Amino acid sequence: MTGATHSSLNDSSLNSSLKGAPRLTADALPAGVAHPRHPDTVQRILRAAEENFAERGLAGARIGAIARSARVNKALLYYYFSSKEELHRFTLNTLFRQLRAQASAALDEPGTPRQQLLRYINSYFDFMVAHPNYPRLFERELMSEEPQLVGLVQEHLRPLHRRLTAVIRAGIANGEFRRVEPRHTIFNLVAITVFYFAAAPVLTQVWKCDPLAPRRVAARRRAILDFVEHALFLPSARKQ
Repeated sequence: MTGATHSSLNDSSLNSSLKGAPRLTADALPAGVAHPRHPDTVQRILRAAEENFAERGLAGARIGAIARSARVNKALLYYYFSSKEELHRFTLNTLFRQLRAQASAALDEPGTPRQQLLRYINSYFDFMVAHPNYPRLFERELMSEEPQLVGLVQEHLRPLHRRLTAVIRAGIANGEFRRVEPRHTIFNLVAITVFYFAAAPVLTQVWKCDPLAPRRVAARRRAILDFVEHALFLPSARKQ
């Protein structure tokens, strides 16, 4: 495995996931997670699960390997999650919840459409830095014979898509943005952010360096923002 693969699930993201029932489970949180005595242990399990599921997929991942990565025994892992499938569902739901929460918070702040969109891009990039395994998890789910993405997309991604569409249309209306098609513009913004992290193993071989090293990640962020400034914003908006 190449590049950095460690993820970050902080207390707020975990607590957000524990407050409501994920729609992809049987209308209830896993019994051990509903009121965890040791939230830090659950965070370690989710970090290990995120990495292992990204690396091997649901079928290939092993509970024993996840437990070892999380520095817990299998019995304790099964206390929190009754099965590998339940852990997989909860891991995916936690990631999508955090993505929606971060992006929504960025869009909630007042400002011009240009300011809102730049905050969204930075927030999405921050999420990818914290969860570089997310693209592979997403891709594996796309290729799965029984994908769970339908529920996740309906609950988390469609609301974000609607909000971003409104921001882009507002930017066009007030003369900040070029006249672009919002759906394709949103897709382009996601692609130029996500694919860098998805392609990190290939970039490692092509560039002969770690593309996820902090200074290279920072350079990628600058490149994305520069591209958006010149591809989407009108010259008068760039001066703001």
